[in-house]
Amino acid sequence: MFDNVVLDQPTIVITASRVPDEAGDTPASVTLIDAERIERIGAPLVTDTLRIVPSLSVSSSGPAGSLVDVRIRGAEANHSLLFVEGIRANDPAAGNAPRFELLNADVASRIEVVRGPQSALWGSEAIGGVVAVDGAAPGDGESRALLEYGSFDTARAAARTSFGTAERGLSIGVSGQRSDGIDSFSGDGERDGYRNASGRIAGAYRLSPAVLVGGSGFALRARSEFDGLSPDTFTRDDTLDLTRNRLAAGRLYATIGNREQRFATVSGSLLGSTNRNALGDVPINRTRATRRTMAIEAGQRIGKHQFIAAIEGERETFVTRDAVYGGATNQDRARTHQSLTLEWKMTELGPISTQVAVRHDIFSAFKDATTVRAAALATLGSGFSISITYGQGIAQPTFFDLYGFFPGSFAGNPDLTPEKSRGGEASLRYRKGPLTAALTYYRQRLRYEILDVFAFPLSTTVNATRTSRREGIEVEASFAPSPLARLSATYAWLDASEPRGPMSSPIKEHRRPRHSGSIALDGTSGRLSYGAAVAYTGARIDSDFDLYPAPRVRLSPYWLASGQVAVRIAGPIAATLRVANAFDANYQDVVGYRTEGRSVHGGIRLAIGG
Repeated sequence: MFDNVVLDQPTIVITASRVPDEAGDTPASVTLIDAERIERIGAPLVTDTLRIVPSLSVSSSGPAGSLVDVRIRGAEANHSLLFVEGIRANDPAAGNAPRFELLNADVASRIEVVRGPQSALWGSEAIGGVVAVDGAAPGDGESRALLEYGSFDTARAAARTSFGTAERGLSIGVSGQRSDGIDSFSGDGERDGYRNASGRIAGAYRLSPAVLVGGSGFALRARSEFDGLSPDTFTRDDTLDLTRNRLAAGRLYATIGNREQRFATVSGSLLGSTNRNALGDVPINRTRATRRTMAIEAGQRIGKHQFIAAIEGERETFVTRDAVYGGATNQDRARTHQSLTLEWKMTELGPISTQVAVRHDIFSAFKDATTVRAAALATLGSGFSISITYGQGIAQPTFFDLYGFFPGSFAGNPDLTPEKSRGGEASLRYRKGPLTAALTYYRQRLRYEILDVFAFPLSTTVNATRTSRREGIEVEASFAPSPLARLSATYAWLDASEPRGPMSSPIKEHRRPRHSGSIALDGTSGRLSYGAAVAYTGARIDSDFDLYPAPRVRLSPYWLASGQVAVRIAGPIAATLRVANAFDANYQDVVGYRTEGRSVHGGIRLAIGG
């Protein structure tokens, strides 16, 4: 990557270590997308912007607002760990999945993606990688607002402001979107639209030169319509399914000292989630969950060495209630886990920097697990450097995998064990002046993968007895000679396979394109600013569950292009014109679910300060 695909300068990496790093100092494979690129491209949802990240595939189960799976380097969708405003945000009420389809890009000012296993730093779910989404920092002095309307009766509004300083300030943002959408089944039925609303806050206050207190929080609320299964034939149909989601979390912390030298931090967070499903006006079921986390972290720098230790405790609860099976699917579950993380970093010992992390997780429901991560970065001179990384990952079985139940169709398996991954990568990088580039090879192995299988008369989940394999190549480059233009390009090749049965040959994994890539361009000149992105998704395999026994089918490759132009018309006011799916691609990410064609949107943007 360009020194880890640095799309904004200067850049600080926040999730490749327990303490922030400059992008050029971390061996990890990191993509950073800054506020300017997010705003200039203008995509309404974070998932649209994520398509420019190498080795990251986005699968949408229909039009905007529908369920989205994000897979990093061929890992499963629930193997991505999501942080929002510094809070672990995977949804315990929805299989610990990261709810990317709920993330409104208008409250995001920074997106960071760390690729590869990171469980030694962050624990469960960090098998494919980590994604961090944050709003504007306190004290950046900016106030912004946006109004937009366009195709499919799509409307959008957002506002944010920040005041004070970084150490005695506050930043807040709110946004909302709605769309009537399209019919995702055949194109001739009722339209499947969505609505969402988001809010976020972050603040800090320095009580004394040695003590800093602060907090952050976010709230997401969404309603999405979709076409599900016919209650008569159990195949896809033009139904009136809808889901309502609420996800909110808050975090408080206090830090003594300086995180660059000697520090101690105490923090606590609480997340709550509710998901309700219905068929028209008839409720089907609802789930709700909570996650409470307490942590103590401390660090000490001694010369070129930095030592960090963290102790965390977590408790999750899960409740599900049905409205159509007489309570047969009801569940009330809880589990706890504690962890100890140790990290050592050595910087600039000659041309070499190293990092080692070890984490031990103590689970209430599973066997304890220890994961490690080791990495080194060496400067070769003339702008070249190399990095080598080895990491391990784990993922707990979800509450649904363990205890889920639907009469006549599915029963969970309480005997599941956590999935475990290990892998390494090697990267050759170049950075000199405005040009940056990188070539990376990675290889990963996943054991005990949780698979869905049919065991008459119900389907269930089991741990695979053989190993799933993933390897790939990433090529990245960026050229940013001036504010007028900065250009980045990526290409990724992936080979991902999983075992099916003890004697059968491995098969290609679903919804992972072998070839993918992107080109992104943005800049500003006088009263004009612009941004554009083109993402390529290659052919991939899916299964058609409308047919028995769910034959595997090929999904065609496609190009997805979007862009926006903004012209300042008076003082801080600018007019915007945005186009999505500019090539009018007719594509599907999931068999049988249609997506929107070309759309055009116009708006007004206000920007003060900054």
